[in-house]
Formats: sequence, structure tokens, C-alpha cells
Amino acid sequence: MRLLPAILMLSFMVGCAGLQRDRVRLDQLSDCPRQTADTLIAEQNKLGPLSDTHTLACALNVLRDTQDPAVRRTALGSRLCLHLAERELNSEKREKFATEGVDFAEAALAQGGDRDGAVHYYLAANLGLAVREHITLAMENLGRLESEMKQAVALSPDIDDGGPLRLLGALYLKAPAWPNGIGDLDKALELLEKAVKDHPGHPLNHLFYAQALWHDGDEASLSQAKAEFALGEKLLAEGNWGYSKEPWQKEFAEFAQELGESGPSRQ
Repeated sequence: MRLLPAILMLSFMVGCAGLQRDRVRLDQLSDCPRQTADTLIAEQNKLGPLSDTHTLACALNVLRDTQDPAVRRTALGSRLCLHLAERELNSEKREKFATEGVDFAEAALAQGGDRDGAVHYYLAANLGLAVREHITLAMENLGRLESEMKQAVALSPDIDDGGPLRLLGALYLKAPAWPNGIGDLDKALELLEKAVKDHPGHPLNHLFYAQALWHDGDEASLSQAKAEFALGEKLLAEGNWGYSKEPWQKEFAEFAQELGESGPSRQ
């Protein structure tokens, strides 16, 4: 997830400001398997990047119709929305899926899911995706992003192969530094180094750590950044990452251009 820079950090907000609440219409779902919210919860680990889009849409359609508190307090609805948003090429639909993911997560918090790190993690991931193309929304929601990511790190740092560490580190890396924002390269390096050490098999952990090392600026860090990038690229090429592989390849390609331009004269 790429987070837009913001000019300043606003205080924590109860809700997420300025998001569109329209849902994406899920068409052509007449051939969905017979499912209930309970069966989806029991099989939720099978729903992820390796699942085809139709399968995820069928599952989301079921969760839209349930009000069962035991189901609504989980992170499943928010996670499904994130997977659908990440593979959606249409920007308007992508933001609608992400916003619905935020809504699912906030409903989970209201139902008592506040001690579930996954709820906070997928709320933050969806929120970052929903606002990334809108600088004003990014400004208005920056405090909420940091708060949810920090709670995810405190409660469940290891979910999604270190996802909370990865996203909070990326936020500190990409946000403006004090006094205009919360950006902090030292915090980013600490979090992303831990993500790499604790979860060395995830390519984005190495990519984001490489980006932080590159921003550190000295020759030793640049050399290490290139090594981390190469390892992440190898993991991405050799692993079965499903529908996530293509967008991740684009992120690696973008940073490869920056690395190619790096050197003593880089500004």
C-alpha cells in the first residue's frame, strides 16, 4: 500500500473523514456456491490472494447480508474488501471497495473486536488505499492511520507476514517529518528491519526496508538497500503470490528506477 504524503498530522478522529460510502455492485453472482457467514468464517484462511475474484465477490456478498455479531466483529469482511480493492483496475471501484473495508472494520470495532489486531490492521490498510490518490483526505485521516497501525503492531505484529510492522514503517517513511508531519526515518528503519528479521520470506518487507535504507543516504546503507531489493525481487519471482504478484512487481519496478539513479550525486 502506498500512502500519500500529508502536510500535517491531525489529531485522532473517531471516524474516517471524507470517504465515499457507495458500494460496488456485485453483478453476475447467480452461480455462487451456497454459503453462510458461519461457513465463511470456518474457511476464511482459504480466502486470500490466491482466490479468484469471483470467489471473493461471492463471499463478500454473503457478509454484506449478515448482522450476526460473532461474524461482524471479525476482520474477514475488511480483508475481503482489501483483496478486491488491490486487484481492481478502476480507481473509483477500488476506492469504494477500500471504503467498504473500512466500514466493515469499524463495525467490527463497534461489535467488540477492538482487541483483534487484524481488525485494526485491515482498517488501516483499506483506509490507506482509499485516500492514497487524494491529498486532502490523506491529511484528514493521517492521525487515524497511525493510530490503527500502532494498535495492530501492539496486538498482532505477525499477521500477514509482519503486515502491521510493514505498513507502519512505510507510513513513517513516506510521511513528512516533524514539524509538518509524523515522518520519522529512524522509526521506519527500526520497524522495517524487524519485519525483515521476523518475516524474511515476504518480498514487500525487503522492498520497504530497501526504500528506508536508500533514504538513509550513506554508501553503506545504499549497498544494503540494493541487497535487500535483490532478495525481495527473488522472493517475488519464485513465490506463489497469486493476484498480489502483478501490483507488487510494479512497486519493485518503480523503486528499481530510483536505485538505478542513486549514487554520490543523488540529491
